[in-house]
Amino acid sequence: MPVYLLGPEIVFPPVSEAEHGLVAVGGDLSRDRLIHAYANGIFPWYSEGEPILWHSPDPRFVLTTDAFRIPRTIQRAMRRSELRLTLDEAFEEVVEACATVPRPGQSGTWITRDMKRAYVHLHREGYAHSVEAWQGSTLVGGLYGVSLGTAYFGESMFARVNDASKVAFATFVSQLAMWGITLIDCQVETDHLARFGATSWPRPRYLRALKASLREPSRVGPWKLDLASE
Repeated sequence: MPVYLLGPEIVFPPVSEAEHGLVAVGGDLSRDRLIHAYANGIFPWYSEGEPILWHSPDPRFVLTTDAFRIPRTIQRAMRRSELRLTLDEAFEEVVEACATVPRPGQSGTWITRDMKRAYVHLHREGYAHSVEAWQGSTLVGGLYGVSLGTAYFGESMFARVNDASKVAFATFVSQLAMWGITLIDCQVETDHLARFGATSWPRPRYLRALKASLREPSRVGPWKLDLASE
């Protein structure tokens, strides 16, 4: 199967032609191209020094708010938690932490300098959003992603203290459900997100659900947490 080299035109080949999930190579990380990519089930994922690689995995790991569940251990952590949770108050810091906080079994990061700049720009345009968990004035956990229609596309999360990202994620999904944002793209499978009810979908099923979600208006930011964070 061919791998497509993108030019200046904002267009992608059909994802059905993806080779092991790889749709295309090249292009740029402009706002319009990123939005077009997410709207078509595609996202960038590559390392520093590589060309931009655009992916649409099959199967796709997906969480819906109907299937969402909070594990008992996380429920207990939420009841005990003294974390303060916010939305869109420290987007750049969350992205930087996701890129730099060490992860077991991983070295380096796929969040390149260009990726950081691109998502910060999306955030300023109101399409990328972060969740922050604070201990006092110290940022100890969070996550960020992109939202279009009634879909949220999770990109990365981090924690500097136990359960910080889990508490933030559980609260955030409850908030998304209140807003009618019901489709959460987790991209690839992790045990962590499976505990919350995420499952693998065939790519055609994901694309149908995504198409339906994009019929609704986007909740363009900045966002603010409506739920109590105590």
